[in-house]
Amino acid sequence: MSAITLDAFRQRVHDWLAAEAPARGWLRDESRSASAVRPKAGDADAITRYLARARECQEALYDVGFAGISWPTEYGGQGLTNREQVVFNEESQDYDLPLIPYTIGLGMCGPTVLAVGTDAQKERHIRPMLRGEEIWCQMFSEPGAGSDVAGLSTRAERDDDGWRINGQKVWTSGAHYCKWGMLLARTNVDVPKHRGLTMFIVDMEAPGVTVRPLRQMNGSSGFNEVFFDDLIVPADAVLGAVDDGWRTSLVTLMNERVAIGAGRPTGEIPTAAALAELATRRGLASDGDLADSIADVYVRERVLGLLSNRINAAILQDKAPGPEGSVAKLVATDLARRAAALAVQIAGPAAQAWSADDPSGDHWAAVLLMTPGLSIAGGTDEIMRNILGERVLGLPKEPRLDTGPFANRS
Repeated sequence: MSAITLDAFRQRVHDWLAAEAPARGWLRDESRSASAVRPKAGDADAITRYLARARECQEALYDVGFAGISWPTEYGGQGLTNREQVVFNEESQDYDLPLIPYTIGLGMCGPTVLAVGTDAQKERHIRPMLRGEEIWCQMFSEPGAGSDVAGLSTRAERDDDGWRINGQKVWTSGAHYCKWGMLLARTNVDVPKHRGLTMFIVDMEAPGVTVRPLRQMNGSSGFNEVFFDDLIVPADAVLGAVDDGWRTSLVTLMNERVAIGAGRPTGEIPTAAALAELATRRGLASDGDLADSIADVYVRERVLGLLSNRINAAILQDKAPGPEGSVAKLVATDLARRAAALAVQIAGPAAQAWSADDPSGDHWAAVLLMTPGLSIAGGTDEIMRNILGERVLGLPKEPRLDTGPFANRS
């Protein structure tokens, strides 16, 4: 695509966002509480409004041609290139598009279905995903296999023409409102743990699936535990190849880390500019130490931006996500923790006590309580450092004692 055409696409994105996003209340600086971004547990009405707002935004993007920008046209995408997607991402930085419920589906599940799914799976799932009609989740972690994803024990056994699944997953984001999920299960216990896994597409509303919200310390329930009791899925629910689920899961995990690291921080995390504005409102603009801390956040934002540019450059060359996603994720989560802690320091007592009738009074406290989870989502900081040590620095791998058949593990 020529530079002129790309510039024209940028202008089109810019004009549409400038006209539509403010009119629909999608400005980032819109006054709202943290609970309006992620509804608190048990507030069914708030969750309904939350999902309706997200679907309105996703439908609008699809209708105007900004959903699935680089995805194939035969499945509802726009058939453009990653360059146009990067342009859209850059132009939308100044707008708080309420798309959190679709992050996993569009950033991780969709790319996996496109990469390894059958034509029938792509035809059935991609277009509804892009239109915002169906929300997806991913189910990897288990109570006994958190960071060790390949150590999971949820079993999928052949049953007539399909599979019978039993087990439990945990920390599943959005499972309580999802229609579909990607489930990693064990299909072979007679081989080493990485070789006996299979990925499945699961109907979250099917008999045998039970979703229970996990209440977090910030009062919300974005995560869930999911139980499978004799869940029957058809043979065509296999995503990728049987017993090759580890390879499929890596496609998902690499996209997840890139989405977390290369994407802009969630609107709940304050930027250096927002911190400076908060400090000014609190009468602390002349505090030299505070100014140094805000400058440190700004420098880290710039570093993350440069890492994002590097990842985008690789994407534009059609390279698969690599270890750079782990670097960006580490930087992004560290930045979030520092920014949240500094915001609470600046806010002072207002971050610890507020009026019950103030809809945004809990904002800074909720942000501080939310950030620790970012160091776990998509792989812990320790896992990211192991990946970088082994794959980038060439350090020896940690000793492993579980290389035999999974059934023989102690």
